[in-house]
Amino acid sequence: MKRFTATVMVATAFLVWARTAPAQVRAAEVTGGRVAGMEAHGISSFKGIPFASPPVGALRWKAPQPVQPWSGVKQADTFGPGCVQAASPYTQVPSMSEDCLYLNVWTPAKAAGDRLPVMVWIYGGAFTGGAASMAAYDGSRLAEKGVVMVTINYRLGPFGFLAHPALTKESGKGSGNYGLQDQIAALRWVKENIAKFGGDASRVTIFGESAGGISVSMLTVSPYAKGLFQRAISESGGNFGIPRTANEAGATAPTLRVAEADGQRFLQALGAADIAAARDIPADKVLATSGSAMVRFWPVFDGDVIPGDQYKLYEAVKFNDTPILVGTNSDEGNLFVRSSTTMAFETQVRSGYGRTADAVLAAYPHATDDQASRAAKDLFRDSTFAWGTAAWARLQSQKGKGKAYVYYFDHKTPQSPSGANHAAEIGFVFRNLGGGRAGAPPQSDVVLSELMSSYWTNFAKTGDPNGPGLPVWPAFTAADERVMYFDGVSEARPLPNAAQLKALDAYFADRRAVQRTQR
Repeated sequence: MKRFTATVMVATAFLVWARTAPAQVRAAEVTGGRVAGMEAHGISSFKGIPFASPPVGALRWKAPQPVQPWSGVKQADTFGPGCVQAASPYTQVPSMSEDCLYLNVWTPAKAAGDRLPVMVWIYGGAFTGGAASMAAYDGSRLAEKGVVMVTINYRLGPFGFLAHPALTKESGKGSGNYGLQDQIAALRWVKENIAKFGGDASRVTIFGESAGGISVSMLTVSPYAKGLFQRAISESGGNFGIPRTANEAGATAPTLRVAEADGQRFLQALGAADIAAARDIPADKVLATSGSAMVRFWPVFDGDVIPGDQYKLYEAVKFNDTPILVGTNSDEGNLFVRSSTTMAFETQVRSGYGRTADAVLAAYPHATDDQASRAAKDLFRDSTFAWGTAAWARLQSQKGKGKAYVYYFDHKTPQSPSGANHAAEIGFVFRNLGGGRAGAPPQSDVVLSELMSSYWTNFAKTGDPNGPGLPVWPAFTAADERVMYFDGVSEARPLPNAAQLKALDAYFADRRAVQRTQR
């Protein structure tokens, strides 16, 4: 790391100079009207730009509609409200509204013709929380590395992912993916407008974490997103498991039939006779009902926005082929699973993993309760995040022209001695270390952040994370399954937890075989 530390010192010195050079893009004519931004430390920011009409009233549960024009100059100096969601300590959103389809831009461009690469961030939060205005996603520090940064809002929970037979009939296609359609509408806005901010619409990278990373993977198979991005980064995301038809382990996105049935139960709980009546119900009541109706809102295999099982679509080479950079964290199961016992773990696996339960149990030692707690966390990590990420990388490397790069974030701290928690990498990628906590971050964290943000922005620029002064990050292939470890010594090593992932290979293959026979 000595060589990279020297590189960091030189880069930091350059950035100190760069922060004194004012950006020149202060205003832009965009879809809907003119916007004026603010400049600080050489970066111009534009906050709260609408990219679609407010999805309220009759537009609730419809695809996003064209933005409403405004007169005069809109002062883009304040974030738009986050989309309606329940309060959460993990997603502290300053304000919320159904009128939430806004995006934000940070640009270091000195002129509109600079044609800098563009990075579009899609937040996580289990498709029920999050906002582009969260402090962790401030794009100014990443923009300093020569990219135009964009963060976008999308509808959440029942507002973004309610499927219902009446909504399917209304659209003539499918229902339940309004939040994904918001993301696609924002990407169309980027394609049409980002050149005004010095961005290059032919070099757009979509990236996100958790639900945002899952969204990225879904956009790689959506025909509506074709041509709207040229690179894809997913942090702890991927939607390559089986479609959910019941309560299968590792299944999250439901089939349209399952989602529509959930939607019918939700409308009953809401006390609405039909969709028209439900559109008249205040947003706070819709949100409150979603918390009590025992209905899970998630993107849907609707046959339209998501045409089908993503694993099979990749096998059939029916996807938006771009280079990908994907990865997971070493202890992200810790956020979701606190403890277990040997008996509870065995019961969980036998009830969820069917004919492959014995192989899964053998892959995760659980003879004591302490081992069982570790096993439960690791199985959650692998079945929810790591298996889909590895499967995605294999499919991309085998079926696509774009290369796949895989990482494993294993940064340990006194607060997380067993490994990196879910979402722990975000501050390092954005160069926003500390998350508001007092005190300067350790120098080792600064070095790691410079390393990761350099890889991410290099990838946005060229489709390859490698660059001068950085440890070599090899492409992931079936013949060479090496990944970049980010920890005390950042270097390429063999794919971690391979035996456990192999057991899950057998599980998902078996489940797919069962689903084929049940048609």
